Amino acid sequence: MALPLSGVRVLDLSNVLAGPFCAYQLALLGAEVIKVEHPEGGDLARRLGADPQASARNMGTSFVAVNAGKQSITLNLKAPRGKEILRQLVANADVLVENFRPGVMTRLGLDYEQLKPFNPKLVYCAISGFGADGEFASRPAYDQIIQGISGVMSVTGDADSAPLRVGYPVSDTVGGLTAAFGICAALVDARTSGQGRMLDVSMLEATLSTMGWVVSNYLNAGVTPTPMGNENFTAAPSGTFRTGDGLLNIAANETKQFLSLCTLIGRADLATDARFSERNARKLNRVELKAEIEQALAAGSAAMWEEKFVAAGVPAGRVMSVPEILAHPHLATRNFVCELPVESRVEPRGDAREETRDEATAALAPQRVTRAGFQISGGDTAPTTPAPALSAHTRVHLAALGYTDEQIETLRAEGVI
Repeated sequence: MALPLSGVRVLDLSNVLAGPFCAYQLALLGAEVIKVEHPEGGDLARRLGADPQASARNMGTSFVAVNAGKQSITLNLKAPRGKEILRQLVANADVLVENFRPGVMTRLGLDYEQLKPFNPKLVYCAISGFGADGEFASRPAYDQIIQGISGVMSVTGDADSAPLRVGYPVSDTVGGLTAAFGICAALVDARTSGQGRMLDVSMLEATLSTMGWVVSNYLNAGVTPTPMGNENFTAAPSGTFRTGDGLLNIAANETKQFLSLCTLIGRADLATDARFSERNARKLNRVELKAEIEQALAAGSAAMWEEKFVAAGVPAGRVMSVPEILAHPHLATRNFVCELPVESRVEPRGDAREETRDEATAALAPQRVTRAGFQISGGDTAPTTPAPALSAHTRVHLAALGYTDEQIETLRAEGVI
């Protein structure tokens, strides 16, 4: 079976993470994603990541993470002929994603209202830090800025360490997911109504919308959220516990789970202790309860207790590192990580026989990327091609628009591509 977005063409004008992550989700669902990059260096993420040699090749590990399965063309959108080519591409596209600061695309003459006449069915998604209007609209925004302003940092960490940044770009990622969700909904409508939509995605609002319980506790109960470290504010015992060897997360949120836990650790008396016998009492006395549980857990390792708790239906899991979970047999069974063979390529200029540099055919280490966070019947949410070299597909798409080799070389000489 074809993937749900097969036949959908996406123009990805975005950079770094929120926009590219959005377009990557669409690619994993079968969309043809054409990444439109500036001729001079392309996406900044090409030069970001932990491998300096890969970054020097314009294929940084940060870029690889969210651009596999895409194609790359280069266009200078400040050049009149660059704008003209983009409008031609829009005429045959279904979606455009961009994450420029609000107002940039308007000044370029390429915002939704100016592109809509070329394709009334176009779904245009603009991702920014704060949205297109409001007091913060014109501010530059990075994930760290959004984490701080949104309140995420204020509830991350404990009384001593907060405010603390979440250990990965959560606001960028949530912004990208929110955008992909909105695009899919707008595509359904466009196919039935024949009319496109403009999506104004705010990373700030996308982040706040995922903080539902924390936000609701304040809006509806007047409770200001506070940082609680590894404790779960909704229940106890629920958090991270020291064992004889390693850390263990336990989430005995239900009374029956708490009773099972008490039996398993040989402390049935805790279930009848007035401090812990009732759900709300356990929350009020969580510090004392945790001390009692950790004293019992010292008799074994996190791995041993994890096995016992899981077998008895008590939610538990070791605190693992990224390398540990990625190497775990569970993810291997799920085929979550896929490996894509790569060959270094440079786009031919003029006669293809002119391409003689060794790196044009040299084999490189394969790219390892992740599938979507779900599986779907009748399809595989894995990219079929590695992250593209800069401008690898420019000639192909210009030729499809009717440009001759001579015209393409002129565009290149003029810095348009």
